[in-house]
Amino acid sequence: MRIWAKIWKDGHMLRDTVVEDVSDDTRTHKVLRLLQEVAIAFDLEKPIWLESNIRDFKRHAKTEFRRDNFIEEIDFDYLEIRVIEE
Repeated sequence: MRIWAKIWKDGHMLRDTVVEDVSDDTRTHKVLRLLQEVAIAFDLEKPIWLESNIRDFKRHAKTEFRRDNFIEEIDFDYLEIRVIEE
């Protein structure tokens, strides 16, 4: 599985990265592990999954983490993750 993560502010992409997990683990475990890698790469705390994130990710293989998903204050509008390869 490969995930493309992007940080957006004012309609502009500030940073992006691609992370990959080639293990035989479940899809859920891969996504959670890759999100942790994204958080480390961007020097962020790991965002909290809300019901809306889970629903969006199941439907579209992507979701956006906004201010409500973080305990710390963030200096961007949202973090987007998108599956680019299963």
